[in-house]
Amino acid sequence: MDSEPRLQRRTWGSAVLRTLVLLIAFACMVGFAVALAKVTLEPSAASVDLTHTNLTPGDSIRTYVDQPAFRDTVKQIGGNVLLGVPFGVLLPMLIPKARGLLRVVLVTAVVMLLVETAQGLLITGRAFDIDDVILNTTGALLGYLLLGRRLGRALHPRRTHWWQRTARAERSAARAERAEQGSPVKKSPVKKAPAKKSPAKKAPAKRSPAKNSPAKKSPAKKPQARKPQPKKPTARKSPAPKAAAAVSRWWSGVRTGRRSVPRRP
Repeated sequence: MDSEPRLQRRTWGSAVLRTLVLLIAFACMVGFAVALAKVTLEPSAASVDLTHTNLTPGDSIRTYVDQPAFRDTVKQIGGNVLLGVPFGVLLPMLIPKARGLLRVVLVTAVVMLLVETAQGLLITGRAFDIDDVILNTTGALLGYLLLGRRLGRALHPRRTHWWQRTARAERSAARAERAEQGSPVKKSPVKKAPAKKSPAKKAPAKRSPAKNSPAKKSPAKKPQARKPQPKKPTARKSPAPKAAAAVSRWWSGVRTGRRSVPRRP
């Protein structure tokens, strides 16, 4: 795909540059119109006997070529060709609808016919010459092919030609006929946009208890009553050690002379 020309971009710099180019082209067209009027519409009393009306294409061109001086031939033919070059360069720039080879040639031919008619009817020492119109139109054609076409495309977007519009109309008519007959119309596949997923609802987050909030006290547990445990039977002491102690005390009393009767346990 071709990139968009710089002068057609939607930026401030491109807009300013495009306006500047159009102003220069307009000034050149005004200067060219003044020069054209001075060259073609200025009376020349000395040329009354030398000029004559020419309605036969090619007659004056043969006269220019048959001249003995080659310089005069180049001056006559080259001057008329150069006089039409500005039309081919400036018309596509200033008038977008005048772009195109046939349109430039047609506009140049019409303008030069009017100029030549004014020369033959109103200007003294000037005459109508169809060969001048042909040479001027040839110059406009060369100017358009060399420079005007590029400048017109740089300043203005490309236009749709008549054959392109005709082809589109034929295609649309054929589709309408197929639709009326009930035949399926081939449609260009359209890419479906991905369905937007609805955002899932987030579960509410559990809030952690604030540090400054008082902590909830758990209910105090009541003390359970303990069941009375059965007492273990204590073992009875045997009387043997006591009897032995009493006997030892008695024996010691006998030895010492103190008799005592041992107590019964």
